[in-house]
Amino acid sequence: MIAIIAEKPSVAREIASVVGADKKNDGYIEGNGYCVTWAFGHLITLAEPKAYGFEGSWDSIKLPMMPDKFITTPIPGQKKDTEALHKKQLKTISMLFKKAQRIIVATDAGREGELIFRYIYEYLAEKDKFSTPFDRLWISSLTDKAIREGLANLKPGSDYDNLCAAAKARSEADWLIGINGTRATTVNAADRSVWSVGRVQTPTLCMICGRFLENKNFKSTPYYMMRCGLQKDSIKFNAFNSTKFEKKELADEVISQIRDAAALTVTSVTRKPAYSNPPLLYDLTTIQKDANSKFGLSADTTLKLCQSLYEKKLTTYPRTGSRYIPDDIYETLPGLIANAGHYPRFSEYARSLKGKTLGRISVNAAKVTDHHALLPTENRPKEGQMTDLEKKIYELIVGRMLETVSPREEKDVTVITLVAGNITQYPFIAKGSVIRQAGWRAVMKEVVKTDEDENSQLPQCQVGEILPIEETVLLEKHTKAPPILTDNTLLALMETAGKELDDEEQREAMKDIGLGTPATRAETIEKLIHIKYIVREKKQLLPTQKGLALYQMVKDKEIANIEMTGKWENALNKVGEGKIPVSVFNKEIRNYTVKCTEELMNGKLDKSDMPKRADAALEFICPKCGDRFLATDKICKCNNRDCGFFFWRIVCQRRLTEKDIKDILQLGHTRERVKLKKKDGKTFEARLKLEPDGKFTFK
Repeated sequence: MIAIIAEKPSVAREIASVVGADKKNDGYIEGNGYCVTWAFGHLITLAEPKAYGFEGSWDSIKLPMMPDKFITTPIPGQKKDTEALHKKQLKTISMLFKKAQRIIVATDAGREGELIFRYIYEYLAEKDKFSTPFDRLWISSLTDKAIREGLANLKPGSDYDNLCAAAKARSEADWLIGINGTRATTVNAADRSVWSVGRVQTPTLCMICGRFLENKNFKSTPYYMMRCGLQKDSIKFNAFNSTKFEKKELADEVISQIRDAAALTVTSVTRKPAYSNPPLLYDLTTIQKDANSKFGLSADTTLKLCQSLYEKKLTTYPRTGSRYIPDDIYETLPGLIANAGHYPRFSEYARSLKGKTLGRISVNAAKVTDHHALLPTENRPKEGQMTDLEKKIYELIVGRMLETVSPREEKDVTVITLVAGNITQYPFIAKGSVIRQAGWRAVMKEVVKTDEDENSQLPQCQVGEILPIEETVLLEKHTKAPPILTDNTLLALMETAGKELDDEEQREAMKDIGLGTPATRAETIEKLIHIKYIVREKKQLLPTQKGLALYQMVKDKEIANIEMTGKWENALNKVGEGKIPVSVFNKEIRNYTVKCTEELMNGKLDKSDMPKRADAALEFICPKCGDRFLATDKICKCNNRDCGFFFWRIVCQRRLTEKDIKDILQLGHTRERVKLKKKDGKTFEARLKLEPDGKFTFK
């Protein structure tokens, strides 16, 4: 008999149907010489300090705790019935492993999937005395074809010993730093409550808190720029001067001279092509970022949707960190594109690719890690098979596949330089572009937001031509605070160890030294929410008072060192690849744990004097009666009941910022246009004007 173990029951059922096992038993499915069983994710974990004899482990004298050898134990269930179910399943797994001639490991093909199996196998093998050999099933989708091919190409379990070593090293490092760091922080807390710290979660919290405080403490300053309105051949267009005047007096003086000149002279006209290459295929992090920016979905929600699509055999394995595919997968794309031709949203575009040479920007076997990039499978979705949210994610994946193989976008960009008389030190620029080939941008048909200074149309102009000025405007602008982090922007920072990189190639190069892995980043964000260090308001991730208190204590300590944490992740990758011995990593982590613990024991935690988070009441002056005017999470209202002046804080799905409210109360409207959204989801920009009845109109 051959025993197969999957990570969860739903996957076990798919594999059982392929191998011909159809007799359902308690905890496994049997038939055709196979017994297919399952875990419930992690069933075994590292034991708590008490198991190592660390009594009184909340005493700083006992820290740091350094087990010579780690002990594993069944995960205690939060509910008695869950714990009983898990113990029963472990007995079933052990019984099958002892009876089997060999085992096929079908847990998720990645570092955590390997750890789930190895912890179960090693715990049960020592406890129940067996040594059944095992092979590895390594697949990227759950289609019948992929499972059959995987079963025909099983690898010896020993081929994944390095991956197992990296998985154990990660687990033990998190135990050492989390257990010791949490205790060292807690024993010095003024309120004696538990303060959780961790190898990845604490640097992540520090990024959220640091950005929040930057935003909150930012002092916006005005600056001034000049715009001239021009017209030729019935085409109206704008020309901008790029100088940012800090002093209005100087800006007024210069613009007065421009007005006196009354015309601009063309000094140069350049026309050149511009290209935008198609994007790479999705990995987990990039689809989480896009789903957050487009649909407001959290990273965790997107991961669950991707996992569901994978288990429905509609997309490939989601927990991938690669945006590339090898040549053999590239050869399957024509069939996948033909499938997309039957999907209403993409039918016309997918069919237009038939017979054409497909782009290879995402084809690079050397950059494929454990799994290739996200793709749809050969299975077409059936009516009603997907939820509305699953459909959104599925369309992102299919759309990105079509974008990746499409031609680049091509534009003709025209830049006209003009000056007013002899005022050559302040040239004006008029920009415009004409799309020659939409290329990959035609797939999703999304409107690309153009720069403020770009014209939709420019007339034909010649050097030396003089154009009369129809309008001269001095634009008052304000420096903008760095935005509060969202799942999207936080994932981008985690991916690049805190470095803000716009260039896609640079981001790809930094991936190996990011915080956590694509599979664990969403879990880290959700844990910070669960332990009440942060909250999610709309898309924004805001620290709580407790989160800010911890940040103030640890921000300059090793536990918060983002680059160091990124280097550990890189080292774990190298352990998994067999490039460095695990003993080197473990030794350095233990040294690091000692240093972190000492630093944290010397710190003091007191949240009583920490600043409140962003949704705490903001105070202003009521424009009607002069009393205190409070802005809470949902409503902005005068503290004087007799006055009764108020307005709602959510306007057209926008939560008014502190600056918005300040401008509205002082000026009667927002100083600049703000992004708003209609009920049908369409976005627009306008200044919000507050009417006497507390309702808003749009300027």
